[in-house]
Amino acid sequence: MATPYFLDCDTGVDDALAIALLLGRPGVTLTGAGTVSGNTSAGQAARNTLDLLALGGRPDVPVAVGAHHPLDGRFGGGAEVVHGGNGIGGVELPTAGREPEDRDAADLLLELARRHAGELRIVATGPLTNLALALRREPGLTGLVRDVTVMGGAVRVPGNVTGHAEANIANDPAAAAVVLAADWPVTLVPLDVTMRHRFTERDRAVLAAAGTPLTAALAAMLGGYFDFYQPQFGAREVPLHDPLAAGIATGLLTPSEAPLLGLRVGPGGQLVEDPAVAARTRVVFALAADAAPIIRDLIS
Repeated sequence: MATPYFLDCDTGVDDALAIALLLGRPGVTLTGAGTVSGNTSAGQAARNTLDLLALGGRPDVPVAVGAHHPLDGRFGGGAEVVHGGNGIGGVELPTAGREPEDRDAADLLLELARRHAGELRIVATGPLTNLALALRREPGLTGLVRDVTVMGGAVRVPGNVTGHAEANIANDPAAAAVVLAADWPVTLVPLDVTMRHRFTERDRAVLAAAGTPLTAALAAMLGGYFDFYQPQFGAREVPLHDPLAAGIATGLLTPSEAPLLGLRVGPGGQLVEDPAVAARTRVVFALAADAAPIIRDLIS
């Protein structure tokens, strides 16, 4: 039997790669997706997600628009310089025939958690607002979900929005605090590991040559992503933030260093190792093998 997964995302370029991985990974059934404002608005992320799922042959997967604003404050706009104006590098995808669900992402998650009680696994690749809202509506959610894998945070390395904070956590620190404090197994996939595993132009060429509508779209949207990271890396390379989280959650990638740590969310979304906090968050610092060829070969 395939394992049910729920994806909570802010579909930009790396989320798109994560979607392709979840669709291509044997033994995985993507049962639903919720969207949140981060790389782009929650509404645009839902459109991107629906269109990518249709390109990948899964137009049946329900997608629900989630929180536009964080728990405290307001959405400050997407990361257009990184992900393009529409979140996916300005690439225009064929519009899927399906529209988002009438309910919001938190309610879709709760329904799927009840339907797949004890089995549903969550992969979160954006700010954690929807998960926090779902926990507020149903504190018993922690007993219904098998585990949660989060792409987010910078634990022992610099952040990417401030010197200490990573975007997904910084965009809603209050939600991150709720999710990390909840009584469920959480695996954190932070910048500490994601910045070290990268696609190159060779990987992009393999996707382009694969000849499917989905891989062609991925190859096209990676162009602007390479443009953004080239000055930082001095090469045409991009980090595999969200696909690493999906790969670890599905067992495609094996951590080689992943201790249980006590973490608290500090000012501005900084994650702080705190010995006064129970060591309950599994933090992935290293993988057993280079993730790039493994991910590339799966999705192509």
